[in-house]
Amino acid sequence: MKQQRFHSVWDAIERSPAQAANMKARGEMMVAIRDTVEGWGVTQAAAAKRLGLTQPRMNDLVRGRINKFSLDALINLAARGGLSVRVEVVRPAA
Repeated sequence: MKQQRFHSVWDAIERSPAQAANMKARGEMMVAIRDTVEGWGVTQAAAAKRLGLTQPRMNDLVRGRINKFSLDALINLAARGGLSVRVEVVRPAA
C-alpha cells in the first residue's frame, strides 16, 4: 500500500486544489480573527457587537465552524476587527 503525503489536511480531504486553497485561506482567516477577539478580553456578545455580528454567529466563528463563513465574509470581519488582509498568489515550485 502506497502512502500519500499532503501539505495540509485540506489537500487531503478536499476534492480539488482550488477547494483546498479556499479552505486553507478561510481557516487561516478564522484563526486570525479568533486570536484578535481573544486579545480584546471581552465577552462574545461584546465582540459580536464590535464585529457587527449576532452572538450566535460570533459563537460559530469562535467554535471554528468554517463552513458557515465565506472567504468574503471573513475578509470583511477581519477588516472590522482592525486586521489588514493581504492576498499572496505564488506559482508552485517546479
